[in-house]
Amino acid sequence: MSTDDVLAEVGPRLRRLRKDRDVTLAALSETTGISVSTLSRLESGLRKPSLELLLPIAQAHQVPLDELVGAPPVDDPRVRSKPIEQHGRTFWPLTRQPGGLQAFKILAPPRNEEPEQRTHEGYEWLYVLSGRLRLLLGEHDLVLEPGEAAEFDTRVPHWFGSTGEGPVECLSLFGPQGERMHVRARPRKA
Repeated sequence: MSTDDVLAEVGPRLRRLRKDRDVTLAALSETTGISVSTLSRLESGLRKPSLELLLPIAQAHQVPLDELVGAPPVDDPRVRSKPIEQHGRTFWPLTRQPGGLQAFKILAPPRNEEPEQRTHEGYEWLYVLSGRLRLLLGEHDLVLEPGEAAEFDTRVPHWFGSTGEGPVECLSLFGPQGERMHVRARPRKA
C-alpha cells in the first residue's frame, strides 16, 4: 500500500472514530485546539493529515497514533522452528535472523560420557529450565539447578550437559561476535 493510499484512509477513519464515540466536531475542536474547519477538511480528505494534527486527536480519543493511520497488522510473532539434533542433544532455534545474538532451547539427555571441553569465538549465557546442568568451564566443575544462570566467554575451554541423573533443559543465548548478556541476580539467602 502506497503512502497516498494510507493517507487517503485517515480521513474516513477519523470521522468513523469520532462518530462511534458520539463526539461533535465542535467538542473535538475544543479538546484538541484544532479548528472545526480543519477537522472537517481532515475527515473529508481535503486536508492532508500531519503529525501536528493527528497527535492531539489521538490523545483526545485516547487511542494510539497507529490506530488513526491504520498501521499494518503485526505479523505472527511466534517462532516455529524445527528441532535440530546435534552431538546427542536437541536444539530449538528461538531467533529467526541469522548472525548476531542467537537464542536456543536445548534438551540434553542423561549420558555418562567423558566430557570434552571445546573453545570457539563468542559469549554464551545459559539458564536452566529443568533438570541439573553440569558446566565445565576451565578449571571449574559446576552444577546448575533450575532457575540458575551462567555466562562465560566461549574462548575459555567449556562443556555443558546433563549431570547424568536425568535430562536437562536450558535456554542458551549465544553471541558469535562476543556480545555479552548481563544477568542481575539477588544473592542467595544464607
